[in-house]
Amino acid sequence: MPMETLLFILLAAVAIGVAIYFSRLRRKKLTAWAASRGLTFVAAHDRSFDDRFPFRCLKQGHSRSAYNVMTGRISERDILAFDYRYVTGHGKNRSTHTFSAVILVSSIPLKPLRIRAENVFDRVAEFFGADDIDFESSEFSRAFHVKGSDKKWAFDVLHQRTIEFLLSKPRFSIEMSDREMIVWRGGTFSPERFDEALGVGSGVLDRLPGYVVRDSQ
Repeated sequence: MPMETLLFILLAAVAIGVAIYFSRLRRKKLTAWAASRGLTFVAAHDRSFDDRFPFRCLKQGHSRSAYNVMTGRISERDILAFDYRYVTGHGKNRSTHTFSAVILVSSIPLKPLRIRAENVFDRVAEFFGADDIDFESSEFSRAFHVKGSDKKWAFDVLHQRTIEFLLSKPRFSIEMSDREMIVWRGGTFSPERFDEALGVGSGVLDRLPGYVVRDSQ
């Protein structure tokens, strides 16, 4: 066997071994975190999330699955916390992408709304007339890109207290559906980052105005 081939095989084996080690270490940390929060931990892949939930981030690419899924209740609210995997391309152009997310179940009906960090492409799109929802807070409008078909709902959710709250927290992408909210961003979360994502999601739901809660009952 040529030395180059042998070296390639050796390096590939080392890379696989390192990946397995860190995957097991991460699983151990998440198992401990889930137990500390009273959540059930299941490492196995679940391929049903893209059908169960309408969120755009769960419908990218192909070969999609959730794994390291943690479920239960925190502060009287049902939640799911998980890692997610999807694939783009095929053959030599195949790439695997992973990120983490939390889904919080709301006690009242919600409406579709997407909130994420503003980026340079948004500013280019805005230049050509593709605008998002702007708010009185210029700082918030510069920091976040907000999209939703119901502007009144966007302003109901993103009132001044919630705007100040989101500006004070790490940037996550947020999407609402009829009853659930997902909080996510690129890359997998540490246990501490899961806590932050849950805190941001809970903070937004807990700050829904009283008239929104009353009107839903």
